[in-house]
Amino acid sequence: MNQYARHDGPDATPALRLALGCQFQFELPRPTPMIARLWIHQSRLADLEGTDQLRTDPPVPLQTFHDDFGNFCTRLVAPAGGFGIEVAAVVRDSGQPDPPHPDYAGTPVEDLPETVLGYLLGSRYCDTDLMAPVAWARFGTRPGGQALVQEICDYVQAQIRFDYLQARVTRTASQAHAEGVGVCRDYAHLAITLCRCMNIPARYCTGYLSEIGTATPDAPGDFAAWIEVWLDGGWRLFDPRNNVPRIGRVLVARGRDAADVAMIHSFGLHQLISFQVRTEPLV
Repeated sequence: MNQYARHDGPDATPALRLALGCQFQFELPRPTPMIARLWIHQSRLADLEGTDQLRTDPPVPLQTFHDDFGNFCTRLVAPAGGFGIEVAAVVRDSGQPDPPHPDYAGTPVEDLPETVLGYLLGSRYCDTDLMAPVAWARFGTRPGGQALVQEICDYVQAQIRFDYLQARVTRTASQAHAEGVGVCRDYAHLAITLCRCMNIPARYCTGYLSEIGTATPDAPGDFAAWIEVWLDGGWRLFDPRNNVPRIGRVLVARGRDAADVAMIHSFGLHQLISFQVRTEPLV
């Protein structure tokens, strides 16, 4: 097994320790370049306990870099035949739910920082051109800021019925709106799109989310998707899929939409044989 590890930050007494990780097993007809985005995001590096380890089977050379969105990535060339990728970590967490939302104000477009303007534009899965008439008809008379974002999240949760068996990697925001079904990435894409239509910068987030404090999960282990919107001079977390504060949320990557944060980007044909995700509290 090839292995690459990152070391943790300063010691701290955690309220919660989470064992995180995932495993992919592929079958490939020929050697295939890949990019993996599986590391814990750099914003949580200080919370790592021990090391953040990525392994491949069979071993292959690994190169690491940060992409344009600041996500930690690994380049590799997978050999033909069976190939596995695994990452594991223990992360310290506060054990507290997501922070509450004060009455954050919105920012006029002309006053937005240049660095966030790109998150107002349409992207691969966030087809703002098709959703703008819907957004303005429904939300155009509403006050802006946190209240508007929350209303959008409420609308998205009511509009989409969660069904893991109906997941489709090509589904856009407008298609999720029309079909009324999807998974967490579809909730996120639709909420992002509606926010952008209303001139609120919004970006896509993916990572681990524990089931602490919830009923039995709706789907097999998977990564979760949520959003961040720009309000009152900063990025604020919203979760249109769950729409309630959750415990044990650990960011892996951010981007304009899911196309920017693919867990595994393969530059060639491959067959996914198995996929497992672990997000468990440690005693």
